[in-house]
Amino acid sequence: MNYRTERDALGSVKVPSEAYYGSETERAITNFKISGLKVYTEFIRAYIMIKRAAAVANMKSGKLDKKIQQSIIKACDILLKGSLADQFPIDVFQAGAGTNTNMNVNEVIANLALELYGKKRGDYSTIHPNDHVNMSQSTNDTYHAAIHVASYLAIHEKLLPSLYKLSKTLESKSKAFNDIIMIGRTHLRDAVPIKLGQEYYGYSGAVSKSAEIILHESSRLLELPIGGTAVGTGINTTPRYKQNVIIELNRFSGKKFLASKNIFADMQNQIEELSIANALSSTAVTLGKIANDVRLESSGPVSGLNEISIPEVQPGSSIMPGKINPSVAEMLNMVCFQVIGNASVVREAASAGQFELNVFMPVISYNLLYSIKILTNAIDTFTDRCISGIRANTKSISNNLKRNLSIATALTPYIGYSKAAEIANEAYRKNISVKEACIKAKVLDEKTLDSLLDPSKYV
Repeated sequence: MNYRTERDALGSVKVPSEAYYGSETERAITNFKISGLKVYTEFIRAYIMIKRAAAVANMKSGKLDKKIQQSIIKACDILLKGSLADQFPIDVFQAGAGTNTNMNVNEVIANLALELYGKKRGDYSTIHPNDHVNMSQSTNDTYHAAIHVASYLAIHEKLLPSLYKLSKTLESKSKAFNDIIMIGRTHLRDAVPIKLGQEYYGYSGAVSKSAEIILHESSRLLELPIGGTAVGTGINTTPRYKQNVIIELNRFSGKKFLASKNIFADMQNQIEELSIANALSSTAVTLGKIANDVRLESSGPVSGLNEISIPEVQPGSSIMPGKINPSVAEMLNMVCFQVIGNASVVREAASAGQFELNVFMPVISYNLLYSIKILTNAIDTFTDRCISGIRANTKSISNNLKRNLSIATALTPYIGYSKAAEIANEAYRKNISVKEACIKAKVLDEKTLDSLLDPSKYV
């Protein structure tokens, strides 16, 4: 391999000649061989968008030469199309605050811009990663802003559409199951009747509420602490710099980002990230509950409830022939556990900031984007390969409903709670229906019982 030699504050560094990154990236590759996990492409993309907007703002203020600015813009546009994705190799677990990633982005943009300018990679006398690409910026404000941009885009372009789709699919099942009356269950015990459609209407509403929470919390991400540079004071920026960055970022992204109302609060804390992590965690709890219900309601087929059938997507056992498991629901459960765990990481990292900066932004950004990614993919899979193919097993549902003891609840206005409890217990002991127990006890006539014990009246 051929190398070029670059110099930084610590001395000389050999960098592969074909690399677009530079010395600081090379040092980070060497220093942080930790997990093999790389910074998400979505995050790098958001960072490049911010660099692009900063170049426009710096040119408007007269700080950046127009030809250099145009080279930087062109370089950013090339990178935003997905080119040179392999030039961002740094491990997620890196130096605090994300300086390594910021410099990785600066170096790749600078070296690509140099080529477009007609210069060699590493010729930083013309376009410098710090002096030009990072002009008017610090890792401390741009990394935080990139978390907001990347998370907002991922939520609105991927996660929310997936949640809306799942909610609508559950609602369509609710309508399809509207005429099916089944045993309701509380405490995992038989309860008064409910429509299977009502149960699925509840699932649809729960997913919709989760989407509403995420939508609301994500609006906080629109505020960007851009222009704060190192500690929020905006040192090395011009008066209109942050406004011009926001204007260009909005023009390019089509979104409505804003400058932070209190930039010091936003740079010192991870309030928005914590809110999003909690919203994702609560969504995972809701989705996990639905996955659990699907697994229970489809259990059997001989010894379980067997009230619904779910699509058979793959064999379930390496030893038991013909066994089919609720594999997609199980997958969703595991994803939900991971998202809840990721939120714990974000909470711990958010609580560990000091003074003007939280240096644990890299692990916060990774866990947020990881949660958004796996939730999106898991929801899509659950919708398409499980929920959309669910069928009601009406025979099992009807058989269970006939033996429902909790229908005795309908008798309480006529014979009282205590007598209704005696009837239910007698029906259970004798393995007979509530109606049969009533006739045996001579509490009400058969015609009245037929009317009172009709499940359709109570759903």
